[in-house]
Amino acid sequence: MATIINMPRLSDTMEEGVVASWLKKVGDKVEEGDILAEIETDKATMEFESFHEGTLLHIGVQEGETAPVDSLLAIIGEEGEDFSALLNGNTSASAETKSEEPKTEEPKATSTNTAIPEGVKVVTMPRLSDTMTEGTVASWLKKVGDKVEEGDILAEIETDKATMEFESFNEGTLLHIGVQEGESAPVDSLLAIIGEAGTDVSSLVEAHKAGTLNNNSSEKQEEAPKAIEENKTETVATPVETASNNKGGRIFASPLAKKIAKDKGINLADIKGSGENGRIIKKDVENYSPAAKVEAPVATSSATTPSAVTNFTTAAGESVEEVKNSQMRKAIAKALANSKFSAPHFYLNIEVDMDNAIESRKIINQMPETKVSFNDMVVKASAMALRRHPQVNTTWNDDVTIYNKHINIGVAVAVPEGLVVPVLRNTDYMNINQIDIEVRQLASKARNKKLTPNEMQGSTFTVSNLGMFGIESFTSIINQPNSAILSVGAIVQKPVVKNGEIVVGNTMKLTLACDHRTVDGAVGAQFLQTLKTYLENPVTMLA
Repeated sequence: MATIINMPRLSDTMEEGVVASWLKKVGDKVEEGDILAEIETDKATMEFESFHEGTLLHIGVQEGETAPVDSLLAIIGEEGEDFSALLNGNTSASAETKSEEPKTEEPKATSTNTAIPEGVKVVTMPRLSDTMTEGTVASWLKKVGDKVEEGDILAEIETDKATMEFESFNEGTLLHIGVQEGESAPVDSLLAIIGEAGTDVSSLVEAHKAGTLNNNSSEKQEEAPKAIEENKTETVATPVETASNNKGGRIFASPLAKKIAKDKGINLADIKGSGENGRIIKKDVENYSPAAKVEAPVATSSATTPSAVTNFTTAAGESVEEVKNSQMRKAIAKALANSKFSAPHFYLNIEVDMDNAIESRKIINQMPETKVSFNDMVVKASAMALRRHPQVNTTWNDDVTIYNKHINIGVAVAVPEGLVVPVLRNTDYMNINQIDIEVRQLASKARNKKLTPNEMQGSTFTVSNLGMFGIESFTSIINQPNSAILSVGAIVQKPVVKNGEIVVGNTMKLTLACDHRTVDGAVGAQFLQTLKTYLENPVTMLA
């Protein structure tokens, strides 16, 4: 009996998923435990395995398409089994497919739109992060007239969080570029057109401008299921087929494997894949430990391209320059404005004696392969203080206050275009040395725009440190949905009173910005007292 496979919920916050690639095609045998597809969630690209066995009868979400959780993803059953009743009973799109032929009004409805010729693929601006609403083309790696293979990098696209490579899921000739370098465009707008060389696509470009391009029509999306049901052979090759017939030595690996390999500086060509048809999967990269040569990350193009800069002279004869705001800068501005004007901030200050911390750090750093910073100590102390004061580790919603049982600390990192906040997950379970290693790795990736969206999401508290710039005290805007952010100043040597005597001491000022909807003054003050105790007695953090 045929079984419906729905879009799975692969993370706690997932509302919809994108099928990155299918590892099985219609007609393939499926065993329990086989990997059906790679699905992009709001946090990562994950392999989705089958809990059923049989034949893959129908694919409901094509590669690159998005579908809500619990919507029809696929149907598995016996070979040749009639599954039309399942389609009619479970998806409206499929019901429309079945009833399309007897309707006479359908051709009239589509006649007002410009249809996409066979063999031509319209590539739209992708959504590369959960909060992305528009993207900026940092650079094109292909130009009009170039041949494009499936998997080739088309362009580098700057999102609100990072600059990411965008690869092609189609092959052909690049016929048109819709967004020039340095220009921005909304998600799902016309990015490029790929097809057979010599194809006239001017009508498609005009139709796009007029809003009559039939790009997301249900007819086009339903072509593959129709061809399958009619046992036609004109189906699109799956990634497995591309791998077995690759041209030019293209390496076939899952998107998640590619990301991990890039983060670790591993050359995929050195890895032997254990997946189907030699496909490289996540565990292959994680288990790979040769004396591989780590390449320096390739510098990505800055958002400040020549087309993004305008120089002109005012009427008063003064020279000015306008620099187009990057997606990151726009996102930072929007997030901070929302936080500042929606959360009632209040600030608490405390001064910490750092003499013991300085001595403890010297001892810790004498250990082999160990080098921790004062900021690492602050992060560790904050995590431990949050465990004792859960009210600070909360998120405000209009109807409820969410108490986060996990402690994920975001560490603000300055980059040329603004500020990013990579996240240390389960920080309270990490020792100071682990925190140091993780912070250094994330900071390096942030400065090279290599952070993934998942590495910048999920913080429950944030630490911002400007002490290395000599700033003694400052206040920060809360990084929502956190309820508080800690501002860390420089360690200053000055006269202090100890045991009734004036001596030279080392102190550091901390400022806690609190959301008064969740954190009251007394709660914030108690948190700072606990934090102060840990920092002034570092041995307590090692217990």
